[in-house]
Amino acid sequence: MTAPPDTIAVVLVDDEENILRAIQRLLMDEDFEVHTAVSGQEGLELLRQISNVALIVSDQRMPGMGGAEFLGCSREIAPHALRILLTGYSDIHATIEAINRGGASRYVSKPWDDEELVGIIRDAVAQYTRERENRRLNEIIDQQNKELEIWNQNLKKRLLQSTTTIREQSQTLKNLDEKHPVAVLNQAFDNFFEVMGDRYAVHARTVSTLVTDVARKMGLDAETVARFRLAALLHDTGKLGSLTVTLNKHVDEMSESELNEYRLHPLRGEAMFRQVDELKEVAPLIRSHHESFDGTGFPDGLAGEAIPLGARLIAIADVIEKSARSVGQQRAEYALMNARFHGGTLLDPKLISLFQGISRIVYLEGNKTGEVSDVEIGPMELIQGMLLARDVKSGAGVLLLQRGVVLDSAAVAVIRSHYHKNPPSEGIFIQVTDE
Repeated sequence: MTAPPDTIAVVLVDDEENILRAIQRLLMDEDFEVHTAVSGQEGLELLRQISNVALIVSDQRMPGMGGAEFLGCSREIAPHALRILLTGYSDIHATIEAINRGGASRYVSKPWDDEELVGIIRDAVAQYTRERENRRLNEIIDQQNKELEIWNQNLKKRLLQSTTTIREQSQTLKNLDEKHPVAVLNQAFDNFFEVMGDRYAVHARTVSTLVTDVARKMGLDAETVARFRLAALLHDTGKLGSLTVTLNKHVDEMSESELNEYRLHPLRGEAMFRQVDELKEVAPLIRSHHESFDGTGFPDGLAGEAIPLGARLIAIADVIEKSARSVGQQRAEYALMNARFHGGTLLDPKLISLFQGISRIVYLEGNKTGEVSDVEIGPMELIQGMLLARDVKSGAGVLLLQRGVVLDSAAVAVIRSHYHKNPPSEGIFIQVTDE
């Protein structure tokens, strides 16, 4: 009788089994598990055996333990579940007791309208799902706020120390013709990340490594290579001090206010460095690393080659690093495939192939061209054009899409919707071919 831990459950309690069967039939096509009990005591035992209970629907008039008493006791076992009381018109006092004592969110009078009852249950499950996600996000936010508070306590001091170090090194550099200021700045900020212990340091350094290798491969001069490397290393520094929730949400999941906050970080990054003489040429690359090749990016809506070359390279490296980090195997090939899907929209399609060799080196993959494998990803990582390597099923086991389907916008929306309402225990498997 125990449901899988991620499956949403609805519990029905009524001493009349024909009523339980009738409601079960109404809910047989819904995307959640339905459990039944014929008494309040049996209902409490049932609640102790299952988790993730979204809704408890109880009759009021039952032998022994009535509905109001049962709902009151159920709050100790399933505190986050919503509660609905089924009652006759004459049970107004019991209904009031169920609301006050049992925490019932509403009552449904007998006899009920089938469509109305199903709609009420659907709304309650959807409300529970939203509240559960809010609780999960709040827990993450609380933890991250604690980390951010510790981080911010030392941030100003460390930034001042790093700036002092940079200026001291730059002053020394004036007497050393064989070195270039940007090289010293690169070393200083690399050391800065080392001292800070930033959890985003791995991302910054990997993006910097990818951009530097490609810039050298393109035959750019040493000064430009050094400038691109530094811009890549610093591209996300504008996120320091941003709302913590925006640092961990996928863009498609952000509210309008969160999205507006997120879009400020390139401008903040630029503002941090544009007043430093040695960084004037780096600041515009930081500002433009979220511009899209098709002109839909931010903050300036630049398109094509109007976007600085260094910013275009950083954008590709950023997509590759984030994609590779989101999977446990075939990281380079999945990341490169992801970048190719974004070619012509988010990324400059002519530059993507330059990242193949270095990506495979960074992620220690030496696969043969043409090899086919599958990779497990989350619903928010889906992109139109991906090929499903396995069937996709809902948390209740309902087949959503068959293997071999090439995802379009509608298919992506269907998968994301079901994974939001009732997530299965595993992600979506997509096919990756090494090119």
